[in-house]
Amino acid sequence: MRHCIYEKAMAGPRPVVLSGPSGAGKSTLLKKLLNEFDGVFGFSVSHTTRNPRPGEVNGKDYHYVTREVMQASIDNGEFIENAEFSGNMYGTSKAAVQAVQAKNLICILDIDMQGVKNIKRTDLNPIYISIQPPSMQELEKRLRDRKTESEESLQKRLKAAFVDMELSKEDGLFDVVIVNNDLNEAYGNLKDTLLEEIEKVKNTSKA
Repeated sequence: MRHCIYEKAMAGPRPVVLSGPSGAGKSTLLKKLLNEFDGVFGFSVSHTTRNPRPGEVNGKDYHYVTREVMQASIDNGEFIENAEFSGNMYGTSKAAVQAVQAKNLICILDIDMQGVKNIKRTDLNPIYISIQPPSMQELEKRLRDRKTESEESLQKRLKAAFVDMELSKEDGLFDVVIVNNDLNEAYGNLKDTLLEEIEKVKNTSKA
C-alpha cells in the first residue's frame, strides 16, 4: 500500500531541490519566491533524533524520533536523504514530501551536496537547482559582512563552500546552476526555471 501511495503522490507537482553554500543567497531568493507565489510552495517536515527545544512543536518544526526508530526507517528505504550532525541524525522522509505534494504544493528541499547525491538515487524526480556565489572573494565578503561568526567558523564555511562550488560543476548533477551576482537577475532565472510547475499548481487549484 505504501508503494502505491508513493507512486500516486509522484503525479503531484515536482519537488524542488535547492542547494548551494551558505552566503550564496538561497534564503533571500526563497523569501522572494514565497512572497510572490503565496500558497504554491510547501516545506517538508524533517525528522531528527535531537530533543525538541523550548517552543518547538512535534510534527511542525520536526518529527522527533528515537535513533532506533529513525535508523529502522532508513534501513527500510523510507528516507530520501539523511545525515548526522553533532551526534544527532536528521533526514527527509518520503512521507514528509508526499504530505506536501498531497496538498498540491511544490515541496522545497533545501539540501546540502551529500543530500543531493542521495536524492539522485531515489525515484523522487525533483528539479535540481544550485545557487552559487559569483566568486569565493564575494562569498567571503558576504559572510564577513554578516558579522555573525568567529574566524574559525567562517574559515570552515569557506572551505565547505569551495567544495560545494567545485561539485556543482559536475555534469548532469543540477538541472540549473544560478550564479547570484545580481539578485533580481538571479531571481528571474529561478522563477523561469519553476514557472511550469507553478502554473500547474495554479491551474489545478482553479479546477
